[in-house]
Amino acid sequence: MPENTQNNNQLSENSSQDQPAVSDVLAQCEKEKQEYLAGWQRAKADHINYRKDEAKRFEDMARFVTAGLIQDVLPVLDSFDLALSHGASSEIEKGVLLIKSQLGDILKKRGLEEIKISPGEQFDPEKHESVGEIESEHPAGTIAEEVQKGYYFQGRVLRPTRVRLVKNKIL
Repeated sequence: MPENTQNNNQLSENSSQDQPAVSDVLAQCEKEKQEYLAGWQRAKADHINYRKDEAKRFEDMARFVTAGLIQDVLPVLDSFDLALSHGASSEIEKGVLLIKSQLGDILKKRGLEEIKISPGEQFDPEKHESVGEIESEHPAGTIAEEVQKGYYFQGRVLRPTRVRLVKNKIL
């Protein structure tokens, strides 16, 4: 048996020499933990950024679809203006005006806004489109009259106002 005890002692010494020290194992575990934590934090940040990007894409798509629909409805608003300019009985005019204002309110809630202009105002190619020139008492190159209304949609020009410019100043 003494020989057995000696062999066991030798095995114990060899196995303790083969195994790394506890502090080395602990340091290795700490290093792995930091790597896993950093990877998890990157993945979480990537996911948050992905969700933000998807929300923005969704908003852009909704804005694009809404702008297209509103652009398709603008000729209807023009038709209401045309109907009101031709004069009809007061009851018909009142009905047409009511329908136009209801439609206008719905579109305004969605972000549509009319581009306001006045004769003599300076021409701005970003929000005006020139369709001709006429003589007027206003300075040359300014707006003489509005031909078709223009609109902003959520702060951007959806359709420019079509105008005639002053050709020569009438004396």
